[in-house]
Amino acid sequence: MNEPQRHAKSLFDALACSGAAFDRRLCAPEASVALDALACGTSLDRALACLRGRSVLVAMDRQLATALALIELDAIARRLILCPPGLSAEHLSHVIASVGVDAIVCDADALQSVGPAGPLRVIGGTAIRPALAAVTRDQQTEWVMLTSGTTGAPKMVVHDLQSLTGAIESPAQIRRPTVWGTFYDIRRFGGLQIFLRSLLGGTSLVLSDAAESMGLYLARAGALGVTHISGTPSQWRSALVYESSRAISPQYIRLSGEIADQALLDGLHARYPHARVAHAYASTEAGVGFEVDDGREGFPAGLLGQAGGDVEVKIVEGSLRVRSARTASRYVGAEALPLKDADGFIDTGDLVERRGERYYFVGRRGGIINVGGLKVHPEEVEAVINRHPEVRASLVRSRKNLITGQIVVADVVLRGEGESTGALDRSADVKCEILASCRQALASYKVPAAIRFVAALEMAAARKPART
Repeated sequence: MNEPQRHAKSLFDALACSGAAFDRRLCAPEASVALDALACGTSLDRALACLRGRSVLVAMDRQLATALALIELDAIARRLILCPPGLSAEHLSHVIASVGVDAIVCDADALQSVGPAGPLRVIGGTAIRPALAAVTRDQQTEWVMLTSGTTGAPKMVVHDLQSLTGAIESPAQIRRPTVWGTFYDIRRFGGLQIFLRSLLGGTSLVLSDAAESMGLYLARAGALGVTHISGTPSQWRSALVYESSRAISPQYIRLSGEIADQALLDGLHARYPHARVAHAYASTEAGVGFEVDDGREGFPAGLLGQAGGDVEVKIVEGSLRVRSARTASRYVGAEALPLKDADGFIDTGDLVERRGERYYFVGRRGGIINVGGLKVHPEEVEAVINRHPEVRASLVRSRKNLITGQIVVADVVLRGEGESTGALDRSADVKCEILASCRQALASYKVPAAIRFVAALEMAAARKPART
């Protein structure tokens, strides 16, 4: 058990007893809040006592207000349900009914979306006022996270503070200020991990905002001295396009949530030669698994079969399975299915392939394109396309075909002028070169039947490529 977990029973305790010698702040476009003020104050006022022992849905429009509420409610609420941005009214009603929500914490902007009736409503915000009375924090709070990337109602998984923070290591002594930044939203699993890492590490965190462009966020992150920063591969591909990506000088870059291909890793090393670049494997169900920082895509085969470690990994029929104390404990809801197999492993649904002494991610089990009975993983094709120096990003998907059932097609975003001279003028040549590379590296049925150049890729709500 790491240091924060040994001495802190809750996030509030971790905040109050942190020995960091520098100013710890949560910074958002609309405000910057000193976390030390929360140690003797409250953002929920007198309503905090009313939430004790309840099943609380945190449905804020603002990440900063969400962060403050989570710190205060851990070990007070019986259950915390973190509502991701963009959740439809239908799915919100499903979550409220399935998890037994009896209180909702929202900010003024979100009040209308959660409706006027039903469970107790509490308005939170970013203003911290002096606490009028001490609050006992002795609840064993369950954290319910909603999975992303689904077209139907999201699945809900149960974590506790220990499983959420099991991968977080706190240095025994912080020698210099660390400032985290993230393109993620902290209301999703990946962003929550960075929020917890920052909080338990006694550091500051620069939050992004949906209304803020990537370029503006990077400029703000640079001005605030971000030293560690995380995001999905798709987000990093977008970030490298902006001139303001040169405003940051990170010591550490973290990628997760999607497959990190070699072209992107090389691009990050070239832009930030002094940074440690790592891609981490994590999912809402499996928790934080492992991190690879050797500059290569995939992961060493030696990770398998290391019984007794913090994380155990095995491959069953090409699918990655994970067992650790960091995994969720179960699904929750009326139609919840078993989460783990008989040995306690979670089937992640991520498919891998061994080549030599290394495993490579090839795609999701549910994302396979079936071309006349032959299987194509979109991510494998994207990795080849992304190697072209004129390509910023690509998205491979299926299209219906009367003969084969499905064919492979690709949307490609080219680098703009100023990034690569004359890229847009060379689109016809680039298409021929991409197809030639695909024919050389892939089986014929995997080669895109059509390539379309687009200004931007369509993204799902979780800032992952939308393949449907």
